[in-house]
Amino acid sequence: MRITHVETYAARIPLKPIRRMKSALGQHLVSQYVLVRLGTDAGIEGVGEATVMPRWSGETVWSAKALIDRIFAPLVVGRDPTNIVEIDGLLESACQLNWFTKAAIEMACWDIAGKAAGKPVYDLLGGAQRALEFRCRFSMGAYDLDRARQVAADRVAAGFDTIKVKVGGDVAADLARVRAVREVIGPSRRLVIDANCGWDAETAVRAVNAMAELEIDLDEQPTTDGDYAAMARVRRETKPPVMADDICFDMVHARELVRGECCDVISVYPGKNGGIARAKAIVDFAASHDVACSIGSNLEWDVATAAMCHLVVACKNVNVERYPGDVLGPEYHEFSIARAPIKIRGDRVTTPSGPGLGVEVDWNVVRANLCA
Repeated sequence: MRITHVETYAARIPLKPIRRMKSALGQHLVSQYVLVRLGTDAGIEGVGEATVMPRWSGETVWSAKALIDRIFAPLVVGRDPTNIVEIDGLLESACQLNWFTKAAIEMACWDIAGKAAGKPVYDLLGGAQRALEFRCRFSMGAYDLDRARQVAADRVAAGFDTIKVKVGGDVAADLARVRAVREVIGPSRRLVIDANCGWDAETAVRAVNAMAELEIDLDEQPTTDGDYAAMARVRRETKPPVMADDICFDMVHARELVRGECCDVISVYPGKNGGIARAKAIVDFAASHDVACSIGSNLEWDVATAAMCHLVVACKNVNVERYPGDVLGPEYHEFSIARAPIKIRGDRVTTPSGPGLGVEVDWNVVRANLCA
């Protein structure tokens, strides 16, 4: 089987007003992503998603589309899509970084491989290590106090046991927001904070220690990108477990985190890590050093969310039972590009069990919502 053609679609979907995100990285009101469609001479089609945000990874829909159309497509046409190692090698040799863009091609190849074998991707990764349905946390933006209380109460009513609150700005305002959420959700539910690289080490230590009475269960990405020593300091000088996210895109980053004893948990996801295989490699490496992993999010649509689900189900060390992750991206958006959207009910998401990624894209919806 060989790849015959590659199509790309830069599309946009607004977030539901109630789900609009605000963090140390700014506001997120509309998602502009690239969907990839790989055709083969066997008549099997694969889909992938480049969940790009310029403020996060430096990629845009236009850079992703141009890179795929002009650089990656000529390389992969004529290649066997089931040879993931070869495909990954071609993408890596052609271009540095651009993890989400590479992931779109790679996950489309996994989709084809699964369809060709008549198996879901999690079976290709070694089989299910946990139930197909698993619980997630809810991630809320850096909202004003009234809205933070309202969202927290709403999500508790919807069944969420873990709430993540965006911080990373003014410490006093962050502390007031986290306190307000803790008061709403009560002492028995888990409370996570995420600074998205918004603090330096000194500020992070001061802020997290000021929240000690609020019983923070996890401190996600407290310090700036690239400063591993700062994260290690926060881990030494504060109580909550520390999660690395924005600072870990590839295996080099993962090794540095482990070498420096910088974190207790690493957040992985196929888009950020350049594909399903690369994400799994980080998970396996972390497991060999007794570092847990969880699943992060870039507010994905159904295609990339499916890839995340398959990774969670196939990897025991993606420890969502202890550290619930973010796999709710489709629920944040006003509509879906999937004919049968991924099942999300409250804090529970169900992994598609059909062949490949298990998601069928409605291309008419995609074409009706192309970026201008």
